[in-house]
Amino acid sequence: MEVKFLVDFMLGRLCKWLRILGFDATYFNSLNKNIIIYQSLKEGRIILTRDQRISKNKALKILLINSDNYEKQIQQVLQELNLKVEIEKMFTRCCLCNTILEPIAKDKVKNEVPPFVYQTQENFSFCSNCQKIYWSGTHWDLMRAKYSQIHPVRNSENISK
Repeated sequence: MEVKFLVDFMLGRLCKWLRILGFDATYFNSLNKNIIIYQSLKEGRIILTRDQRISKNKALKILLINSDNYEKQIQQVLQELNLKVEIEKMFTRCCLCNTILEPIAKDKVKNEVPPFVYQTQENFSFCSNCQKIYWSGTHWDLMRAKYSQIHPVRNSENISK
């Protein structure tokens, strides 16, 4: 079963990084605790929060995030929930809206991406929800390197290839 998260408004950067790593992470920007709890139960999502009041509800799946630093937040989520990042799932979700990205033909993005990107890239992905186009430019390498700094590989089980 795939792990799904409901990330509260205090953890926007963590939410974006969970999406980059391929996890289903819904961002919730409401202060209404009842709605957060209802969504979590309805969708089977683990609540990630810095709100100690919500975290006291023992009936929910909740992880109280300890740090303000997003790198430490990612480490905490992966370690405490014993999660493995699968390389092939990285960059498969829209980092803005969480929608699973779809491949799109190069000729369909010609007028939507910078000319240099069109000339140098062959593979593109598309978010059907927010209409954003993605490609594996240098930012992917930078994000992979950042992830390696955040969560160094200790053995072959930490990152599945």
